[in-house]
Amino acid sequence: MAETKGLRINEQIRVREVRLIDEEGNQKGIIPTKEALVMAHEANLDLVEIAPQSNPPVCKILDYGKYRFEMEKKLRDSKKKQKLLKLKEIRMQPKIDDHDLDFKSKHIREFLADGNKVKVTIRFRGRELAHTELGLEVLQEILQKLENEYVLDKPPLMEGRSMSMTLSPKVKK
Repeated sequence: MAETKGLRINEQIRVREVRLIDEEGNQKGIIPTKEALVMAHEANLDLVEIAPQSNPPVCKILDYGKYRFEMEKKLRDSKKKQKLLKLKEIRMQPKIDDHDLDFKSKHIREFLADGNKVKVTIRFRGRELAHTELGLEVLQEILQKLENEYVLDKPPLMEGRSMSMTLSPKVKK
């Protein structure tokens, strides 16, 4: 849709001459716009400005409705093929139990397997803030449990009262 909105057709083309491509795709060279319009009307087609940024602009003789439909179809197909990356967050505290840590790392592994990025955050409360090295140890332990199934986007870093790191899935070949 966006690609076809700015296109000028037929009488909307206000330049003196254009580089013309006919309905079979043959280059006709640089000709006056009026002459190109006459050729398009004789073929019962439209004169569509395809590359307005070039000098002179490139115009093609074609069925505009059909061309617009094809462009919108391409746009829809490209949107279908796009994969949205989501950022999942796992929160924990520095005094986490071993079983809970196993459970959380299992969740992180599942998120990475689904192709999502994961932000692992450790929140410090009260006096825990004096022992940030405990949080760092927990994050290092998580990295060991994941066994290189990740790419470390952002290493562990303090952000206010929490320490976090960001992991993304390893690219499969």
